[in-house]
Parts: sequence; C-alpha cells; structure tokens
Amino acid sequence: MERMVGTVVRGLRAPIIKEGDDIARVVVDTVVQAADNEGYNIQDKDIITITESIVARAQGNYASIDSIAEDVVKKFGDDEFGVIFPILSRNRFAVVLRGLAKEAKKIYLMLSYPADEVGNHLVDMDVLDVKGVNPWTDVLTEKQFRDYFGYIKHPFTGVDYIEYYKSIMEEYNIDFEIIFSNNPLTILNFTKNVIACDIHTRFRTKGLLKKYGGQKIYGLDDILNVPLDGSGYNQEYGLLGSNKSSEDRIKLFPRDGQPIVEKIQREIKEITGKTVEVMIYGDGAFKDPVGKIWELADPVVSPAYTKGLDGTPSEVKLKYLADNDFGHLEGTELKKAISDYIRNKDDSLVGEMVSQGTTPRRLTDLIGSLSDLTSGSGDKGTPIIFIQGYFDSYIK
Repeated sequence: MERMVGTVVRGLRAPIIKEGDDIARVVVDTVVQAADNEGYNIQDKDIITITESIVARAQGNYASIDSIAEDVVKKFGDDEFGVIFPILSRNRFAVVLRGLAKEAKKIYLMLSYPADEVGNHLVDMDVLDVKGVNPWTDVLTEKQFRDYFGYIKHPFTGVDYIEYYKSIMEEYNIDFEIIFSNNPLTILNFTKNVIACDIHTRFRTKGLLKKYGGQKIYGLDDILNVPLDGSGYNQEYGLLGSNKSSEDRIKLFPRDGQPIVEKIQREIKEITGKTVEVMIYGDGAFKDPVGKIWELADPVVSPAYTKGLDGTPSEVKLKYLADNDFGHLEGTELKKAISDYIRNKDDSLVGEMVSQGTTPRRLTDLIGSLSDLTSGSGDKGTPIIFIQGYFDSYIK
C-alpha cells in the first residue's frame, strides 16, 4: 500500500521539571515511553526538540533582581544611565527593569515607536501619518507623545506599557525620564552611559554608541554573563532570552546545551539503534498577522542542536514542476517524472527557479517554529516535541 502520511508532529507530555533533574534522562524516558504507549517506532532521522524553559529549569539557571542590580552597580557605580530599545513585555522585560532600577540613581528610558523590536505597538503607524509624526526623525518627550497619541492599551494584554514601566521605576523611587526615538544616538544627548536592550540589532547599537561618544556601553547580553554570588548566568546571552519566574526573579536562557542534546542522541541510539536529531528551542521565528508581533524575542531559535540539523533545506517546488517542466504529463507519468527529478536533483538549488517559493531558512529555525507552535506557551504540558518524516520527500 502506498504511504499516505508525510511529516507527523507529536507533543509529548513530560513530568514537571524541577531544579537538579537530569533533563537528558527525562527526555529519553519520555520519548521511549511515548513510542511504546502509542505503538510507533523510533526511526533514523526522527527529531526530538526540547523547549529551552525546561532545560534552564533543570539547570537552576535563575537570577534575582538583587543579582541584576549588583551587576549594574559594578558596571555603572553611582552614574545615571540610559536604558534603550526594550521590548514591551510583562514576561520578558518588566522584572529585568526592576533589577536595573533597584539601585539606580537615574534612568533615561528610551522607547522605540510606533512599535518595539518584535512588533508590540505603542501606536498604529496610520495614527502617526494622521498626526504628521515621522518616527525615523522625530524625538518625542513623554508629554509630546501623550499630546499626540493619548493613552493606549495593548489590544491583547490590556496594558499601557509606558505607564507600566513608569510604575516600576516609581516603585523604586528613582529619578527617570522617558524618551521616544528610533535613533540609538539620541540617548547620547542625555547620558553617555547606556544599556542597549535590543536583541537582534544589539551589536550595531552598541557599536554606534561607542563610536559616537558613548562611555560605559553595555547590552543586556553583558549583564549576568558570569555568575554573581551563585546566581544563574548565561555566558553568551546574559539577560537576553530571560523570562519572568516571579516578581523578583527571572529564568535565564539555558547554557551549555550542546552536551545535553548530544547525550540524548547517544542514549536513544543505545536503546533503539536509531540515530535521531535533537535540538533545544526557544521562540519560533514567525509573525502574527493580526497582533503584528514578530515572535522571536529570544536571541536565537535554537541554542544547541546535533549536527544533522545544520544547514538549510534543498527542496524543489512540486507545483512548479507540474505546471512547467512536466505540464504535458498526467497521472502515473507525471508522478514518475517528478519522482525521477527529485531523485536526481542537485544538492544545492540556490538560484534555481525550480526551488522558488520554498522556504529559505535554516533547518533549526523552521523546526523551532514548528515546535514552538506545537507546544505553545500555556498549559498543554508538552515541552518535548517528537517529529517524524520531516526529512522525507515525495519519493520516500
């Protein structure tokens, strides 16, 4: 019988992970038990993905606002400083801001507008057009922003993030100013000491600030990139990729993931004789067309993966072949012609018309998005994703 099913994605329910758990052991046991319970076989080139959250939880990679504040004091002393381009998020940035503000003398908070880096909007672009405001050139004070646009709550969260971030700084009774600009150099008119909070443009931002007169210039990736008094840390990303754990504690992005994915791959091989691929994933890389949010608030989709997931897909567009190269064929002849083409295709199809419309993204980004959409961020309880048939083609 001809095979009718291609890629199959399963969200696997796992125990609640606590600090100190052997995460590799938990993943292996869950994957093997799920296959036994559901009656399917683990095969070569199957993919196991693990959400970054449970890896960090098992590592105990947490930090308090006291640890953040201590690192900030080490870097700035009693100097005032700017905090620029943070994302608008209760989960991602609010607790971080508590840590930045806890021992600060004064903060100049500079927000990008009409939206943050990942698409959370302070104001709609259409409203900017009506008001005659150019976000690429116009620098606004808090009063000017309010005079133009009033008080606007996020449509999904119901939060006015300007007021929310103000309330956090007011809670710590510090002096502060709020500025709106998309030019990182604007902050140098207020202070030469800056924490750049952008994620994917941070290297450019820090480079420009240093080039044009900045003195103490850091990014969130430079804060808690080493442990302080036993705190969690991430040597590569610092506070980037962190999430709220409580009002005064954050979970950091996991570190040292490569030994974990390789251990899982090795143990599955020992148990089943099959070589699977394994990756740790964070946010997928996709955009919400309604909320306009670009999901990728983590510094990378995957901080660790086995070598079989390196690279990009090399696929042909079946409908292009069916409509063009083999448009004169039908039925079994068409199927045979396309199958032969796939079987003999080049390893690289860069620049070839036959690959147009296929997704030119890295495998880890594609699989991470698939995994993130499957597991969600709520109460599904499936932090491990098991994928079969992802590398199959039409001829498999």
